[in-house]
Amino acid sequence: MIPILDLQKQYLSLKDEIDAAIQEVLHGGQFILGPAVTKLEERVAAYCGCRYGIGVASGTDALRLTLTALEVGPGDEVITTPFSFIATANTISHCGAEPVFADIDPRTYNLDPTAVEAAVTPRTKGLVVVHLYGQPCDMETLTAVARRHGLFVVEDSAQAIGATYRRQPVGSFGDAGCVSFFPSKNLGAYGDGGMVVTNNAVLADKIDVLRRQGGKKKYYHEVLGFNSRLDTLQAAVLNVKLAYLDG
Repeated sequence: MIPILDLQKQYLSLKDEIDAAIQEVLHGGQFILGPAVTKLEERVAAYCGCRYGIGVASGTDALRLTLTALEVGPGDEVITTPFSFIATANTISHCGAEPVFADIDPRTYNLDPTAVEAAVTPRTKGLVVVHLYGQPCDMETLTAVARRHGLFVVEDSAQAIGATYRRQPVGSFGDAGCVSFFPSKNLGAYGDGGMVVTNNAVLADKIDVLRRQGGKKKYYHEVLGFNSRLDTLQAAVLNVKLAYLDG
C-alpha cells in the first residue's frame, strides 16, 4: 500500500536541517513566540502577498480570532460553504453568529457566487470562503458580491497556501487569509499551528492582542482574549520547510 502522505519520509529528507533548527530553539530557551516566530510571520506573509502575519495555535484559531476581531457576534449571519472541514462553520457559531450555507459549484466544489448573493440578508456580516483541495475560489466574483453588500471576506486557506488566482496568492484578496499548519497540510508543522495573513494593520493588531489573552503588556488585558500563540519549535520546523514548499 502506498500512503497518501508519508510524513516520516518527508522528515528524513530534511532531517539535518530540521534537527539543527530544533536544537537551536532548545539551546536558546525561548519556546513561545520569539525570533523564529517573527521570522516565519514575515516570510509567510510575504509568500501570501500580504504585509502582516500573526502566528496562532491552529488554523481553527486563525479563523476564530479573525472573526472575533471583525466583531462577528450574536444576531449576525456569515455565509460559508457546507463542503468543508467543520472548523469553518464551528468558528462562526463560536462567535454567537449563524453560519448560512450557500451551495457549491459542482465543477469546482467551491462556493457558487450566485448562490452566495442569493443568501445575503440584512443580517449578513461577511463571507468565509474556502479554497478547497488547494483550488482557489472565484475571488473576482465573490469579492465583487461582498463589495456590493458591504461585507467582509475571510479566506479559509487551510488547504491552499501556495495556490494563486490570476497570479495573485490566495489569502491576499479578502480582509484576511487563514492558514493551517496541521501536519498533513501543504506546509505542515509537527503539531498544531496556524497563521492569519492580512494587509490591514488595524486588523493585524487586533488579532495580535487577542492571541495574547487580550493584551500585549504582561498582566494588562485590554479585551477578552485567547491563549493562541504559535510556539517557537513549530516555527523553527516551518521555517525550514517553507523553503521547499514550492517544490
